[in-house]
Amino acid sequence: MSSNVALEENQQALALLKADADQILQLIKVQMDNLTMPQCPLYEEVLDTQMYGLSREVDFAVRLKLINESTGKDILENLERELSALHEAYQKHKSSS
Repeated sequence: MSSNVALEENQQALALLKADADQILQLIKVQMDNLTMPQCPLYEEVLDTQMYGLSREVDFAVRLKLINESTGKDILENLERELSALHEAYQKHKSSS
């Protein structure tokens, strides 16, 4: 496999993982916009399931050497930070209402 093809596959894998992380964030935003509370078991189940699925995708990409481990960890940590900020904003909005 040429290095150009390998690089293209690596970039494609990274783009797909980032897109999946963005989809999770959007899903959670929609749930919060529709007044599903973060303490709701359904919210927690969806979030846990989605995060677990993404972590498995990241592990798979790392094992295939499509991305390195630190890049995969960064994707998960960035999503967790964004979700935490979203949760805090929801809590502030809720308490000010």
